[in-house]
Amino acid sequence: MQNTKDVVVIGGGLAGLAAAAYLGRAGRSVALIEKAHAPGGRAATQESHGFSMNLGAHALYCGGAAHEVLGDLGVRFTGAPPPVSGAFALDRGTFHTMPSGALSLLTTGLFGLAAKVEMARVLGGLAAMNPAPLASVPVSAWLRDAFRTPEVRRFVGMLVRVTTYCADDDRQSAGAALAQLQLAFAKGVLYLDGGWKTLVDGLRGAATAAGVEILTGVRAARIGTEGGAVSFVELANGERLGAGAALVAASPRAAAALAPESPALAAHAERAVPVHAACLDVALSRLPRPSFRVALGVDRPLYLSLHSDSARLAPAGGALFHAVQYGLAGRDAERELEDLLERAQPGYRDALVERRFLPSLVVSNAVVAAEGGGYAARPGVRVPDLDGLFLAGDWVGPTGMLADASLGSARDAAGAIVARGARRPLDRAA
Repeated sequence: MQNTKDVVVIGGGLAGLAAAAYLGRAGRSVALIEKAHAPGGRAATQESHGFSMNLGAHALYCGGAAHEVLGDLGVRFTGAPPPVSGAFALDRGTFHTMPSGALSLLTTGLFGLAAKVEMARVLGGLAAMNPAPLASVPVSAWLRDAFRTPEVRRFVGMLVRVTTYCADDDRQSAGAALAQLQLAFAKGVLYLDGGWKTLVDGLRGAATAAGVEILTGVRAARIGTEGGAVSFVELANGERLGAGAALVAASPRAAAALAPESPALAAHAERAVPVHAACLDVALSRLPRPSFRVALGVDRPLYLSLHSDSARLAPAGGALFHAVQYGLAGRDAERELEDLLERAQPGYRDALVERRFLPSLVVSNAVVAAEGGGYAARPGVRVPDLDGLFLAGDWVGPTGMLADASLGSARDAAGAIVARGARRPLDRAA
């Protein structure tokens, strides 16, 4: 490995891999440093007994920035939308048919007559709502002021949780949440065949083909500067990699720790509030109740979905469920998720093959907060007080949430680095 690179990328999740691939295609010499023994981060997939288990529930938004970037880089994947039949809403202890159209809206016991009328109006007008005036409005205030009946407020709140993975209604921007909800309704989402490792493998392949050196099991200790500009990246073992630029694809706190000379990064780390969820991932040898595939909590921040019904994630006859409690988990989160699964699939323990509980998974590194104006409060890809330092991740830039933010900011950061000392433009996949 050369001791000096045009760019050192720190972090081997989706954002780091994508940025490195773009930079390599633009003629930059790139080293990517990943502290784990394999790249992927939260997009890793565990293979066991023929099941492909993501770290909690994952869905790729169609038509978003992630979809575009994966196409740019030639990453191929297949998948299908979540199941529609066998979907139920859980409200105050009772399962109701999930309204998915005019007939089910009329027949579901989830709403009274006034709420059914309002819900029909809301669903019909959702696409025409303007998110921009709501950027600085918390979701809780929007739900209170925009919807008349309590049932509709709870139901729209549930839709917000499911599409944003965030239950922090007092902090999350209603404008950002509405835009995410509109994307989901307009374009839909996919559960991916083989899990999200297909994206990790594809991005790693794109980066390697572009000449990127990927170093796993290597931890960056700090980003060194000279004259206010990036000069090198020091590793935990004391070795230094010379760098014309550095791109940090990690959390706000990790970025601030790597570059303590940057007040801007320290401020973003101080403000960032991560989005957490408790996740129960369960692989079954058979499906005890085939007619029950999805349950979404209306009055509780709960989610349950049979991902293997749509995507190739289980062996023949098997079933893979992901259950989620959104937000910081209480002491009883695991029991509540087990109880939800038992109600949906009675006797599931008799068919249990694999079980994994993640009590506090970081879903996103920062809530898109109403305070500061939603996406406007996010940092840009260029760190303003350190020349040659750039950022990418789900907390960076003006583009979307979750993987859309990660991959959108990766593309933008790579473009900014190339523009800083242009050789040739970012290549697209043939």
